[in-house]
Amino acid sequence: MQIGPYKLSSPLLVAPMAGVTDRPFRTLCLRMGAGLAVSEMMSSNPRVWQTEKSLRRMDHGGETGIRSVQIAGADPVLMAEAAQFNVDQGAQIIDINMGCPAKKVNKKMAGSALLQYPQLVQEIVSAVVKAVSVPVTLKIRTGWEPEHRNGVEIARIAQDCGIQALAVHGRTRACMYKGDAEYDTIRAIKQAVSIPIIANGDIDSPQKARFVLDDTGADAIMIGRAAQGRPWIFREIRHYLEQGTLAEPLHKDLERAMIREHVIALHAFYGEVQGVRIARKHVGWYLKDSDAGRDFRSEFNGLNEAEQQLDSLAHYFANIA
Repeated sequence: MQIGPYKLSSPLLVAPMAGVTDRPFRTLCLRMGAGLAVSEMMSSNPRVWQTEKSLRRMDHGGETGIRSVQIAGADPVLMAEAAQFNVDQGAQIIDINMGCPAKKVNKKMAGSALLQYPQLVQEIVSAVVKAVSVPVTLKIRTGWEPEHRNGVEIARIAQDCGIQALAVHGRTRACMYKGDAEYDTIRAIKQAVSIPIIANGDIDSPQKARFVLDDTGADAIMIGRAAQGRPWIFREIRHYLEQGTLAEPLHKDLERAMIREHVIALHAFYGEVQGVRIARKHVGWYLKDSDAGRDFRSEFNGLNEAEQQLDSLAHYFANIA
């Protein structure tokens, strides 16, 4: 799949997730076969750009792959300025967030709340596209509630304004993450526009990835929650799409080495205090399906030093081996 001048190495994208898709996580997913990993959401409010959180989210130092940065906001002028600012910081693609259903985002009339106002969508998208020389992409939901699925209308606006790829989560804003994703609207969007369409929602296996691509006609798929604690899902799906067979499971030694590497990278990226805290949730995701890991997770969450976490992991892996 092509986005502007950039050809993706695979039709698999990592969904932008606040508090998850930081540089260490994006690096793992790209190594495991993702073609593009979109960064965590950046606010269009310039007053927060120099905060520690924002500066870290803008940190792409040493990162491989295409640098795609997502921005969120409701003011066309501020969104255009945010796009320019992030391009100056090294962004190669700007992604506009109109898909987040979180209340704290929607109450500022950002994220998926914008789908209620097609005219404002047009103004924001036009302003951002005109403000930067890099490709601009957009992420949306199928509408703001099941009775008002206007994804096709928004997709046409996006295409007319110069958006170069559109990701669609198969739920409305009102649905949040409940129930099953619906792909009918994504299929209708794909048939209505000519820009690349990326299908998102409930893709958690190689077989489901193949089904969604075939059912919607989408050019690529985007994976979010299913990659938490399982970055190797991109390896599994890529093999299945290319070979038509299921890949051999990642060897447990390699899986455990990756978990350790991820924890070390989090410590280095955030510093020991914050890195230790953030490592807890990732280790929890890695071990969520392990009965043996239940007691260990409780113990791990009580550790406050980086070396303690690494020693504890080594001990746990040695015992289950």
